[in-house]
Amino acid sequence: MCSSIQHLYRQSPDGDGLFYAWFPSMHTRIDIMLSCRNSEDELLLVIGAIQDTLQQLEKIANYYDPASELALVNKVASLRPVKLSRTLYEMIFLCLEYHKKTLGCFDVTIHSEHYTRDTIQSVQLSAEDRSVFFWQEGVTINLSGFLKGYALEQIRKILEKYLIKNALINMGNSSVFALGNHPNGKGWKVDFGKRVNTETYGKDNALLLFDECLTTSGNDSAERKHLISPQSGKLIEGFRQLAIVTANGAIGEILSTSLFVANEEQRALLIDRFRLKTVIEL
Repeated sequence: MCSSIQHLYRQSPDGDGLFYAWFPSMHTRIDIMLSCRNSEDELLLVIGAIQDTLQQLEKIANYYDPASELALVNKVASLRPVKLSRTLYEMIFLCLEYHKKTLGCFDVTIHSEHYTRDTIQSVQLSAEDRSVFFWQEGVTINLSGFLKGYALEQIRKILEKYLIKNALINMGNSSVFALGNHPNGKGWKVDFGKRVNTETYGKDNALLLFDECLTTSGNDSAERKHLISPQSGKLIEGFRQLAIVTANGAIGEILSTSLFVANEEQRALLIDRFRLKTVIEL
């Protein structure tokens, strides 16, 4: 187990335990709280499995790591078809599918050279041999706006495997998964701080999540610019963020990004299409 994992454990007289662990991964801090009757050693195994899974996902899909599987794909897929791992094939397939469903607002090829809204059409997946080919030179796939949400769903599977029914997973305050209940009540309360409109979202600026994911997209400072509009091909500027609540973290990551870059008409259509009940502008 990696020594970077730190944790605290407290057990009540009736046998219930509260386990809190944290470690760095995916260029951020991962905070995990588990509420159950498992022993401290058993829960450390769970955290170790989660950390291993996140490390594997980075090796597969980290756009900025030249040694990742995705980097190899971006380097040679315009020259010849590249056979993909099952995980990377699943990720790219899902992203291509939701490009259509989000009216083109979610586009993993947006960092390609000479990008246009048709660039993504040059990405050809083959289910027969699980490969990908780029018909156009200069195409690159960037899964950064999707990977944390996908990771939340892999963490959900680990928790199910170990029969953990109550947990809160926080990936850098931008991707959150709440499972079951907090020890002191139903669901898990997530606080937004002072920036949320208190008239709209309640006096305590918080949401109660129960078996749901909260995903946030946008610029967390006036200086930060990292999301590109598919309409203009330019970076979106300004201090603005958007958060949504969904049942699935991967889909939530896609939709929060899509709504952030969408124009007003597209945003209204997407909210209606996906029946989103909680859309929060921060």
